[in-house]
Amino acid sequence: MATFLYKLGRLAFRRRHFVALIWVALLTLAGVGAASAPPAGNSSFSIPGTEAQKAFDLLEQRFPGASADGATARVVFKAPSGEKMTDAGNKATVQKTVDELADGSEVASVADPYTGNAVSKDGTIAYASVKYDVSGMELEESTKDALEDAAQQARDAGLTVEVGGDALQAVPETGATEVIGIAVAAVVLVITFGSLVAAGLPLLTALIGVGIGVSSITALASALELGSTTSILAMMIGLAVGIDYALFIVSRYR
Repeated sequence: MATFLYKLGRLAFRRRHFVALIWVALLTLAGVGAASAPPAGNSSFSIPGTEAQKAFDLLEQRFPGASADGATARVVFKAPSGEKMTDAGNKATVQKTVDELADGSEVASVADPYTGNAVSKDGTIAYASVKYDVSGMELEESTKDALEDAAQQARDAGLTVEVGGDALQAVPETGATEVIGIAVAAVVLVITFGSLVAAGLPLLTALIGVGIGVSSITALASALELGSTTSILAMMIGLAVGIDYALFIVSRYR
């Protein structure tokens, strides 16, 4: 294996201009494929074969109406000063909110605070628990909007309402954090090598590799039903491994 890698490296060096063109062509093709591919709609996460996944599958089989990893939301109501949640008007507002939440899409169940003993002893606070069929990463934006709209209607009726839970969990997006990480890595490499060329080489090779990998994942995400977090994981691992190995080679043969 070492002999093969040595010959491959020597060939790449001798034909470096041709090899560089191949990498640029691959990056361009992957970028075009990613730009023209439909967005990935799968945000599910599973690890087949693990004990946790077997437990989730068993619960789904025995209790098909309740997803073991389904998202939850807790809607907390507070009565206006001098009033209680058990007052007729406030109770009617909460009941209306609960009914609207129960009619929403992807909702498995809604626990009524009055039948579920979820009212504080002084009667000023009550909460309703909402259970969804899918995880927070898989919830449609329309479902989250319906949750917020129901809470806002209760606010308009005079109640103080707050919503919590993983149902409002946002899908992680790549952006400024990755740019900051690359900038910090560049500063560290410049200080370590004392040369912009030596510091830029590990970053350049890592960025090209990550660009091809992430673009290819984006292009194939819909066809292969890849999760929306796959590209984020690929970028994290690709940058770390790409910079580390390139750094090792540069420091070895510098």
